[in-house]
Amino acid sequence: MGLFDKFRRPTQGGPAAVRARLEGAMSKRRLRGWNPPLENINALVASGGPRLLARARELVVTNGYAANACEAFASNMVGDGIKPSSLIEDAGLRDRVQRLWLAWTDEADADGLTDFYGLQAMVAREMFVAGECFVRMRPRRAEDGLLVPLQMQLLQSEMLPFEKTETAANGNRIRCGIEFDLIGRRVAYHFRRSHPGDSTDQRVAIPQTVRVLAEDVLHIYRPIDAGQIRGLPHVAPAMVRLFLLDQYDDAELDRKKTAAMFAGFITKTAPEDPMMGESEADLDGAAIASLEPGTMQVLLPGEDVTFSSPADVGGGYEAFQYRTLLAVSASLGLPYHLVTGDVRQANYSSLRAELVEFRRRVQQLQHGVIAHQLCRPIWARWLETAHLAGRLDLPDPVAARMVQWIPPRWDWVDPLKDIQAQVLAMEAGITSRRKVVEATGYDVEEVDRENAADAARTKQLGLVYRTSPGETQGARATPAGRPDPGDGADGDNGEDAAASDPATNQE
Repeated sequence: MGLFDKFRRPTQGGPAAVRARLEGAMSKRRLRGWNPPLENINALVASGGPRLLARARELVVTNGYAANACEAFASNMVGDGIKPSSLIEDAGLRDRVQRLWLAWTDEADADGLTDFYGLQAMVAREMFVAGECFVRMRPRRAEDGLLVPLQMQLLQSEMLPFEKTETAANGNRIRCGIEFDLIGRRVAYHFRRSHPGDSTDQRVAIPQTVRVLAEDVLHIYRPIDAGQIRGLPHVAPAMVRLFLLDQYDDAELDRKKTAAMFAGFITKTAPEDPMMGESEADLDGAAIASLEPGTMQVLLPGEDVTFSSPADVGGGYEAFQYRTLLAVSASLGLPYHLVTGDVRQANYSSLRAELVEFRRRVQQLQHGVIAHQLCRPIWARWLETAHLAGRLDLPDPVAARMVQWIPPRWDWVDPLKDIQAQVLAMEAGITSRRKVVEATGYDVEEVDRENAADAARTKQLGLVYRTSPGETQGARATPAGRPDPGDGADGDNGEDAAASDPATNQE
C-alpha cells in the first residue's frame, strides 16, 4: 500500500454510482416508460419519411399558421435573392461576367415560371415543408437560343423514393434512392419518372426510376446529424401542436356557431295544443316557434321555455392559445410575431432582441446551405458552360470561380440608430465600407458606379444636393452658385458648403 492510499476515500458503488448521477439515464419510476430505440436518423427517415412528408404538405396548405410560417421562413432566408459578387481582379472581365449572369438569371428556370432568385425562394419553401429539394442542372442545345445553354429543374422530395434501398448491379449501395460508391461518395440519384401523387400524369414508364449522375444533381438540405443522407422537414417539430391546435380551434368555432343557432326549447303537457300562439313546421314536421325583438310572449298552461346555455370557453382561451403558439414558434425557430402576426405585446427592445437571434440562425442556413449547396456549384457550372459556349473568355477558369454571395439586406427596426452606428464603426476603423454596403444586400462596386453616375449627372445639370443635420424631409436640390438662406452670413455658396459638410461627403 502506498503512502497516501490510506487517505484516499473509497469509491462508493463504482460505475453504478457514476450512472446514478446521470439523471437522464435513470430507470426509476418517473422514467420507466421512457425507452426510446437507439436508431440512426437515416433509419427514422426511411421508415417515417413518406408519411411525415405527406402530413407536412397538407399542414402548410390547410393551416394558416403553418402557411404564414413557411412564407416568413422563405422570405427571410432568400428574400429577393442571394446574389453573387465576383472577385475577379480584372475589372473589365468582372463587369462582363456580372452582366451576363444578370441576363441569364431570367432564363435559369427550366419550367420558365420564374428567375434564378425565384428558384431560390422555391428551394427555401421546400426546405421548410419537405426538408430537402433536388435541383437538376440541365444542359441545353445551342439552337435553344439561351444566353448560356444551361437551366435548372427543381424536383420535389417525393421524386426520390425513400424505399429504394438495395445493392446496384455494379456493386454500389443504394440508400433511400441515393447511390453511393464503395468509399461512400454519391455517384447517382434514382429519381422517379413522374410524381407519385400526380394523378394527371398517366404515362407508364418501365423501369419506374431513372439513374441521374450526381454531378448533375444538387441535393439541398440541412444536415442536423453526422452521416444524414436525407432531409427532415423544418416544420416537423411543430406539426403535432399545429394539427391539434387547428382541430381545437375548429371545435371551438363550431361550439360558438351551435350556441348561436339555438334560442330555446319548449316543453308542453299536451302536444296537440298550439305552441306559443302561432307556429310553423319544418320539413320533418317538428313545430317551430320564432322569437322577435321586443316580444312579450304569454305561455299557455303547461308550457315551459328552457333556453340553451352551452358552457363558455372561459377566460383562459386566449392565454392557452398564446402559450401554445409560443411553443409552436420556438419549435419552428421563428419569432412569435412572424408566425402569428401578433405584435400587441412587442416593443422595440423585444423585437430587436428576437430578430437578432433569429437572423443569426438564418445566416447559418444562408451561408451553410443555400450559398454552399445551391449557389456555389451553379456558379461554377455556369462559368464553365459560358466559357465553352464562347460567351466568356476566361484566362483562368479556376480563379474566375472566386465569388462572394451577398444575402438580402435586413430591414432595421430603427433605421436611424443602426445607420448612425455603422457610420461610427466605419469612422473608427472597426469595419469597412464594403462590409457595410454588402450588409444591405448590394454590391459595393455597383453602388460606387451608381454614385459616380449620379454625381456626373448632377454636375452636368448644375445641381448640388445638401442635407442639413436636422432635416427629415430628404435632400434639397439648389442650383450651383446660389447661396442658401440657411448657410449663415459667411456668403459661401451651396457647392462649397456641400463639400465641407462631412454628412454629404461620399468619399
